[in-house]
Amino acid sequence: MLTTKDFDYELPEELIAQTPLNDRSSSRLLVLDRETDELTDTHFTEIIDYLNPGDALVVNETRVIPARIFGVKPDTGGHLEVLLLNNTEGNHWECLIKPARRAKVGTEIHFGDNAQLKATVTKELTHGGRMIEFHYEGVFLELLETLGQMPLPPYIKERLDDPDRYQTVYAKENGSAAAPTAGLHFTPDLLEKVKAKGIEIIPLVLHVGLGTFRPVTTDKIEEHEMHAEYYMLSEDSAAKIRQVQANGGKITAVGTTSVRTLETIASEHNGEIVASSGWTSIFISPGYQFKVVDHLITNFHLPQSTLVMLVSAFYDREKILKAYEHAVAEKYRFFSFGDAMFIK
Repeated sequence: MLTTKDFDYELPEELIAQTPLNDRSSSRLLVLDRETDELTDTHFTEIIDYLNPGDALVVNETRVIPARIFGVKPDTGGHLEVLLLNNTEGNHWECLIKPARRAKVGTEIHFGDNAQLKATVTKELTHGGRMIEFHYEGVFLELLETLGQMPLPPYIKERLDDPDRYQTVYAKENGSAAAPTAGLHFTPDLLEKVKAKGIEIIPLVLHVGLGTFRPVTTDKIEEHEMHAEYYMLSEDSAAKIRQVQANGGKITAVGTTSVRTLETIASEHNGEIVASSGWTSIFISPGYQFKVVDHLITNFHLPQSTLVMLVSAFYDREKILKAYEHAVAEKYRFFSFGDAMFIK
């Protein structure tokens, strides 16, 4: 029985990438061949050599919103930091608040010098989160753009000068609290080359929230509960995926969020991909039988995380950890702004 510690590895802190490269596609790429167990060191621009005409790249079009906002309690002047996670309905959002003990039900929070944006805590959630309801005049996303900050992960200490570098070039649908980072390596030029080779680029949406980056706190991995995240797959995208499969093409998921969306839909529809939307809390770990995804493009993930568990399910835990050891020895860059892996 696997424990969380079985997915640990040693990572020197200096290998945690703090800033994005000037050229997105100049990242390094570690290719893992599941048939031969061979590791190949190359660069991300060479990804096109591993994709064939008739294949499909499935990308997550979610767009990161300035989801970290700082407010005050008007009654005490106490400061609160709010990280928006999911827009459940209307002006209601699931969020994390620091310090959480100061955010009881009924607490009011004002944002901005003139309190252009206000919120009320409406519910305390089991994982330590809160539900809040916003009150404002105007357009919510415009207020967020003014008041909010890009919610960079806590391991990134450097200031991000250009917020667009934490967005994929195809980001479209507002709603994420974090970027689907495997997609950060693509440039418009590289995507054009992919299309020119006869490879279909198919979009879906999964808004990245707590489910993706919440740490595993249980010893037994099967006791970990994923937090639900919202996904959408259009009829057009579903039809294109089915067509690629029918023609014998391979499905390459760009990132673990694309994997989780495709596998959620297939799991709920007898292995078939259909137009669908809803909330997924799928937790993919070793022993899972993949139904849709043939290849995976992904970044290097945090030790003991659900993302390391997912890639271990896709290949093999010991071989993934060996590949990580290789990446450390070769001084690859890790995590959100780091280098990539292609598991074929």
